[in-house]
Amino acid sequence: MAVASRDPTLTLKKSSQGSRALLAVDYGWTRSDIYAGKLEDPENWNFLYGKGDFVAFPVDYLHGKYLVASFDERGMGRILAINGRGEAYEIVAEQPYPLQEAVVAENKVVASYLVNASSTIKTFGLDGRKFEDIKPEPSGTIDSLDSDGTNSREIHKDLQIKDLWVKSKDSTRIHMFKIEKRSKEHGRVLAHGYGGFAASLTPRFYPYVIPFLEDGGTFVVANLRGGKEYDEEWHRKGMRERKQNVFDDFMAVLEFFKHKGSKVIALGISNGGLLAGAVLTQRPELLDGALIGYPVLDMLRFHKLHIGEAWVPEYGNPDNLKAAEFLAKYSPYHNVTKRKYPSIMLYTGLHDDRVHPAHAFKFAAKLEEVKAPYLLRVETKSGHSGATPKTKIEEYSDIMAFVYKTLKIKPKNEEHHG
Repeated sequence: MAVASRDPTLTLKKSSQGSRALLAVDYGWTRSDIYAGKLEDPENWNFLYGKGDFVAFPVDYLHGKYLVASFDERGMGRILAINGRGEAYEIVAEQPYPLQEAVVAENKVVASYLVNASSTIKTFGLDGRKFEDIKPEPSGTIDSLDSDGTNSREIHKDLQIKDLWVKSKDSTRIHMFKIEKRSKEHGRVLAHGYGGFAASLTPRFYPYVIPFLEDGGTFVVANLRGGKEYDEEWHRKGMRERKQNVFDDFMAVLEFFKHKGSKVIALGISNGGLLAGAVLTQRPELLDGALIGYPVLDMLRFHKLHIGEAWVPEYGNPDNLKAAEFLAKYSPYHNVTKRKYPSIMLYTGLHDDRVHPAHAFKFAAKLEEVKAPYLLRVETKSGHSGATPKTKIEEYSDIMAFVYKTLKIKPKNEEHHG
């Protein structure tokens, strides 16, 4: 979950030539300031770019100019060159899709864009002239660009990724990735969603689902409103009083598979835990199981727990009567009733310093009250989403055990379940 903290985070980038440094000072997901100077003389680094209500990130230093990616116009991202006098001019204009990352290689700007939630690379000259587009096949995510290159390459060709579309309640088209083995489809679906804080969900390597895929499961990654798979407006349509759009989007995805006769588990973590909790309390009949991790579930008190106050711009302020009204309408904690619920696994961390574990504890108490079938897993040694590889392995082993038991999957290959 993104945090609009009063305490900024710092990201240092060394220029590809090695002589200069660019320092990004990020204030959550809303604002960035960039400083720059000679790598070995940090005391004399100067302010370069920012001071507005938008984010930016450093790209490189080349031919006496600093290159910066700025999200100051429509929020899609353009690349600027800034000279020694602080004068900025555009070298790569905003594209129809959001910019993810950019580097300089062989005197070209190599930029990664998100096109229908899948990565595409575009290359430009330093004068902005476009050279070529490179789209990974099959659809996938480019996690990072490195101008130094790499020698390793591995593609899992026995898996296939399909692009699917469904219509949400208001007829908005919602995109999803369906990932499964080419030779198997057994109607067992694990659907992952987030839908908030301008975070994009893309097809990437999820180690914990590999055995599930090998055993005939289908993993779905849904691109819901509230994220930034498209533009800032896509994000805003899933904020505050329009948050219900996100839940409607995910329910449309789940409905698609239920109508095909599939068994379905919803998976959501952090803000995604709110998503899974809302779907569970609004349309439990769409689910055979719910995995609700490190969740935000009490929408009338979230701002009083840990750093919850920082999420008010995204969710709305519960102390405001109008906001409290729309928050209470979907708040999972306030909407648990006596009805039939599917199997539920809540999991949280005792030392989670982002989302207070009280959200999960209180929700579990409500489920207990109505005799719903649930498990509560509490990690006692870590915070938000685990701390060490060992902790994460243990946590995901329990999560996937829940998936296998709920969907009645029998492992075909005992070796990878060791």
